[in-house]
Amino acid sequence: MPITSSESTSQAAHESFIPVMRELVRTYHAFAAYSEAHIRQFKLTPAQFDVVATLGNTNGLNMSELGEKTLITKGTLTGVIDRLIQKDLVSRDNLPGDRRSVIVQLTPNGQEVFEQVFPVHIAHLKTQFEKLDTGELEALKVLLGKLKQAF
Repeated sequence: MPITSSESTSQAAHESFIPVMRELVRTYHAFAAYSEAHIRQFKLTPAQFDVVATLGNTNGLNMSELGEKTLITKGTLTGVIDRLIQKDLVSRDNLPGDRRSVIVQLTPNGQEVFEQVFPVHIAHLKTQFEKLDTGELEALKVLLGKLKQAF
Protein backbone atom coordinates (compact mmCIF):
# COMPACT_ATOMS: atom_id res chain seq x y z
CA MET A 1 0.00 0.00 0.00
CA PRO A 2 1.52 3.38 -0.99
CA ILE A 3 2.26 6.01 1.64
CA THR A 4 -0.23 8.88 1.64
CA SER A 5 0.78 12.52 1.62
CA SER A 6 -0.40 12.86 5.22
CA GLU A 7 1.68 9.85 6.31
CA SER A 8 4.70 11.18 4.45
CA THR A 9 4.38 14.57 6.16
CA SER A 10 3.99 12.91 9.53
CA GLN A 11 7.08 10.75 8.96
CA ALA A 12 9.12 13.78 7.86
CA ALA A 13 8.10 15.71 10.97
CA HIS A 14 9.45 12.91 13.18
CA GLU A 15 12.90 12.50 11.60
CA SER A 16 15.51 12.02 14.34
CA PHE A 17 17.76 14.85 13.13
CA ILE A 18 15.11 17.59 13.38
CA PRO A 19 15.68 18.32 17.10
CA VAL A 20 19.44 18.47 16.41
CA MET A 21 18.86 20.84 13.51
CA ARG A 22 16.68 23.08 15.67
CA GLU A 23 19.26 23.11 18.49
CA LEU A 24 22.03 23.95 16.02
CA VAL A 25 20.06 26.90 14.66
CA ARG A 26 19.10 28.10 18.15
CA THR A 27 22.74 27.85 19.22
CA TYR A 28 23.93 29.81 16.21
CA HIS A 29 21.35 32.53 16.84
CA ALA A 30 22.31 32.77 20.52
CA PHE A 31 26.01 32.95 19.67
CA ALA A 32 25.46 35.52 16.92
CA ALA A 33 23.31 37.74 19.16
CA TYR A 34 25.84 37.58 22.01
CA SER A 35 28.78 38.30 19.73
CA GLU A 36 27.02 41.01 17.70
CA ALA A 37 25.90 42.97 20.76
CA HIS A 38 29.51 43.19 21.91
CA ILE A 39 30.96 44.03 18.48
CA ARG A 40 28.43 46.82 17.91
CA GLN A 41 29.84 48.61 21.00
CA PHE A 42 32.92 49.24 18.86
CA LYS A 43 30.84 50.78 16.06
CA LEU A 44 31.43 47.77 13.82
CA THR A 45 29.05 45.31 12.24
CA PRO A 46 29.79 41.60 12.59
CA ALA A 47 30.88 41.50 8.93
CA GLN A 48 33.19 44.50 9.40
CA PHE A 49 34.70 42.88 12.49
CA ASP A 50 35.17 39.64 10.55
CA VAL A 51 37.16 41.47 7.85
CA VAL A 52 39.28 43.43 10.35
CA ALA A 53 39.98 40.27 12.38
CA THR A 54 40.84 38.30 9.24
CA LEU A 55 43.20 40.99 7.94
CA GLY A 56 44.89 41.40 11.31
CA ASN A 57 48.39 39.94 11.47
CA THR A 58 48.58 39.76 7.65
CA ASN A 59 50.11 41.97 4.98
CA GLY A 60 46.73 42.01 3.29
CA LEU A 61 44.71 39.56 1.24
CA ASN A 62 43.22 39.63 -2.21
CA MET A 63 39.45 39.70 -2.43
CA SER A 64 39.23 36.01 -3.26
CA GLU A 65 41.33 35.00 -0.22
CA LEU A 66 39.36 37.37 1.98
CA GLY A 67 36.09 35.88 0.77
CA GLU A 68 37.32 32.35 1.54
CA LYS A 69 38.61 33.21 5.03
CA THR A 70 35.67 35.27 6.24
CA LEU A 71 32.08 34.28 6.86
CA ILE A 72 30.87 36.85 4.33
CA THR A 73 29.34 36.04 0.96
CA LYS A 74 31.23 37.46 -2.01
CA GLY A 75 28.27 39.61 -3.00
CA THR A 76 28.29 41.30 0.41
CA LEU A 77 32.07 41.55 0.78
CA THR A 78 32.55 44.46 -1.65
CA GLY A 79 30.03 46.61 0.24
CA VAL A 80 31.65 45.72 3.58
CA ILE A 81 35.06 46.71 2.19
CA ASP A 82 33.62 49.98 0.84
CA ARG A 83 32.25 50.90 4.28
CA LEU A 84 35.54 49.98 5.98
CA ILE A 85 37.36 52.22 3.49
CA GLN A 86 34.98 55.06 4.44
CA LYS A 87 35.88 54.45 8.10
CA ASP A 88 39.60 54.51 7.14
CA LEU A 89 40.08 50.99 8.51
CA VAL A 90 41.16 49.26 5.29
CA SER A 91 42.62 50.19 1.94
CA ARG A 92 42.04 48.48 -1.38
CA ASP A 93 44.87 48.70 -3.89
CA ASN A 94 45.70 47.09 -7.20
CA LEU A 95 48.62 44.70 -7.16
CA PRO A 96 51.64 46.02 -9.06
CA GLY A 97 51.66 44.57 -12.56
CA ASP A 98 48.11 43.20 -12.36
CA ARG A 99 45.37 45.83 -12.34
CA ARG A 100 42.69 43.14 -12.14
CA SER A 101 43.93 41.86 -8.78
CA VAL A 102 43.12 43.88 -5.68
CA ILE A 103 44.70 43.57 -2.27
CA VAL A 104 42.86 44.68 0.87
CA GLN A 105 44.86 45.56 3.95
CA LEU A 106 44.40 47.31 7.25
CA THR A 107 45.27 50.98 7.41
CA PRO A 108 47.18 52.23 10.47
CA ASN A 109 43.77 53.11 11.98
CA GLY A 110 42.51 49.63 11.10
CA GLN A 111 45.55 48.06 12.74
CA GLU A 112 44.83 50.06 15.92
CA VAL A 113 41.20 48.92 15.90
CA PHE A 114 42.33 45.31 15.38
CA GLU A 115 44.81 45.50 18.26
CA GLN A 116 42.21 47.05 20.57
CA VAL A 117 39.04 45.20 19.62
CA PHE A 118 40.17 41.68 18.67
CA PRO A 119 41.65 40.62 22.05
CA VAL A 120 38.77 42.23 23.94
CA HIS A 121 36.18 40.42 21.84
CA ILE A 122 37.98 37.08 22.11
CA ALA A 123 38.10 37.53 25.91
CA HIS A 124 34.36 38.32 25.83
CA LEU A 125 33.63 35.08 23.94
CA LYS A 126 36.04 33.10 26.09
CA THR A 127 33.89 33.69 29.18
CA GLN A 128 31.15 31.65 27.55
CA PHE A 129 33.32 28.97 25.96
CA GLU A 130 35.05 28.38 29.32
CA LYS A 131 31.77 26.88 30.50
CA LEU A 132 32.80 23.81 28.49
CA ASP A 133 35.86 21.76 29.38
CA THR A 134 38.63 20.99 26.90
CA GLY A 135 37.22 17.55 26.09
CA GLU A 136 33.76 18.96 25.40
CA LEU A 137 35.20 21.66 23.14
CA GLU A 138 37.20 19.07 21.19
CA ALA A 139 34.20 16.74 20.86
CA LEU A 140 32.05 19.63 19.70
CA LYS A 141 34.66 20.64 17.11
CA VAL A 142 34.88 17.07 15.80
CA LEU A 143 31.11 16.63 15.62
CA LEU A 144 30.58 19.99 13.91
CA GLY A 145 33.31 19.07 11.42
CA LYS A 146 31.55 15.77 10.70
CA LEU A 147 28.26 17.58 10.23
CA LYS A 148 29.88 20.05 7.84
CA GLN A 149 31.34 17.15 5.83
CA ALA A 150 27.84 15.68 5.46
CA PHE A 151 26.90 18.69 3.35
